[in-house]
Parts: sequence; structure tokens; C-alpha cells
Amino acid sequence: MAGAGLRLGLLLAALVAPLAVARAQSVEGSWLTDDGKGVVRIAPCGAQMCGRIARVLDTRPVVPKTDANNPDPKLRSRALVGLLTLWGFSRDGAAWTGGRAYDPKSGKTYRAELALNRDGSLKVTGCVLFVCQSKRWTRA
Repeated sequence: MAGAGLRLGLLLAALVAPLAVARAQSVEGSWLTDDGKGVVRIAPCGAQMCGRIARVLDTRPVVPKTDANNPDPKLRSRALVGLLTLWGFSRDGAAWTGGRAYDPKSGKTYRAELALNRDGSLKVTGCVLFVCQSKRWTRA
């Protein structure tokens, strides 16, 4: 009887382990931004990957609750939670490329790329022309 329990345990481990590896190799999930002030949830949107603000962790009174810095005045009343900030990413080998990233702090949109670092963190790179800057997000 103990052998059957061991076999069941090994079978369950064999079934669950690939799921854990797949999650670790995917950009899908909840990510704490580099400044620790928000959580972005990355998930499929059609054949591509997109990200929306899941939580705003900075609760100081000076932090807007809406997209106040958007260059389009008609969009400034949109709530930050749920706001689409990453879109259009397609897998290209180990990276997700061809996307755009919107920064609600500045109201600017950048060409962007996502890639997992060896430590499991996410490298988020935004570019304007040929100047690029990367940030490191960690799983939330």
C-alpha cells in the first residue's frame, strides 16, 4: 500500500513540475514594478501578451488614481487599476518583442521588449529612437 502512495506522489510531482517550469519561463503573471509602487498583470491578449495595472501600492495622497498625465485630456479620467500599459508583444526566441509600453507617470509610450532574467525576474526595456533603458521587475 505504501508503494501505491509513493507512486501516486511521484505521478503528481511529474504532472505538476512541468507547469512550474513553464510558469518560470513565461512572462505571464503578476509583476512588482522596479520602484515597488505597482503590480502589473501580464497575460495573453489574443496571440500576443499584454499587461494591465493590477494594483497601485503607493497610497500617498499625491499619487493620482487616474491616468492624469495622459497627453490626451479625454483619457485623463481613466482609472489606473485595469489600465493597459503593455501591449503587442510576440514571442521571439527567449524574448517578447514588438510591443509598446505606456508609462502613466510620464504619459509617454515607448517601443518595448520583455525578457526573463536568469534569476526569474523580468527585464522590461523601453526605447525612444535608439536610446533604450531597462528596468527589473520581480514576481509579485
